[in-house]
Amino acid sequence: MRGHRTSAAVPRLGAAAVAMLEGLDRHRLLSTAQLHALYTPDSSLRWTQHLLDRLREAGLAEAARTPGGLGLWYLTPRGVAAIEPVVGGGGTHRKAISPEQAAGPLQEHTLAVNEVGLAFVRAAQERGDECGPLAWRHEVAHSLGRPPGQRRAELLIADALLTYQLNGPGEEVSILYRFAELDRATMGADRLAEQLARYARLYHRTLPADDPLDEPEPAWAASYPVFPAVLVVLAGLPADRAERRRATVLELLAENDDLAASTEVSLSICSLDDLVSRGPFAPIFRGLRDPERPIDWLGEEEK
Repeated sequence: MRGHRTSAAVPRLGAAAVAMLEGLDRHRLLSTAQLHALYTPDSSLRWTQHLLDRLREAGLAEAARTPGGLGLWYLTPRGVAAIEPVVGGGGTHRKAISPEQAAGPLQEHTLAVNEVGLAFVRAAQERGDECGPLAWRHEVAHSLGRPPGQRRAELLIADALLTYQLNGPGEEVSILYRFAELDRATMGADRLAEQLARYARLYHRTLPADDPLDEPEPAWAASYPVFPAVLVVLAGLPADRAERRRATVLELLAENDDLAASTEVSLSICSLDDLVSRGPFAPIFRGLRDPERPIDWLGEEEK
């Protein structure tokens, strides 16, 4: 696999195995099936399992088991140290998680976020776009500033930030950014709506310009050329309950004054089941501005 540098710490593992280590470093926890789809889709699942067994034998990765026997892979401390020369100091390097964390309550959330990313990887492969195994980052924090009377800044932490290269006709290329929020109905619809409405505050937050005569700059502009749209993905619910929750959240968001004054903030909601089975280019989303109109992740209707 191109673009991966082997290091002395991970000898003779092969490009695919080193890429898996890098993916586990980025995404913390991946199932055998997810690793197969991301890194060895043209090989058999048995070959993927063989590569993972080699990583385990080398002491670089380990697997937790779900009650159904699903293998959930994560880096050991030795694996984290081994992959450091490959990933460098780009700010996405994570410390190792423990076996208890790998099998703990955040397991389903992490796997579902990775399933969202994988849906876009599959779509890119089918369409000839660019969206690889490292195209999303987990838990991307943004400061909302210090609330009155507080010493620390309030943070908005997106579950993931996705980057997708859309290849158009000829040499036309668009780099798209999306905030992804994964909801497993562990909180009320009103609380979810409150959290999502904070993206309007992020959009309006400004920082002083270097020149006091200039207008303040949007805080988000230091990280993104345009403000990323927000994709909310509902997981772990039957279809009828997911549809009801989506409608309720959109109704609550429509009543939010901050969002009403922030037409530049795009937010849409789909179910994880639809995203996995139909893909992001299907009209599976309902948007904040026109919730009755089915759209794809780009905000377009079915052609």
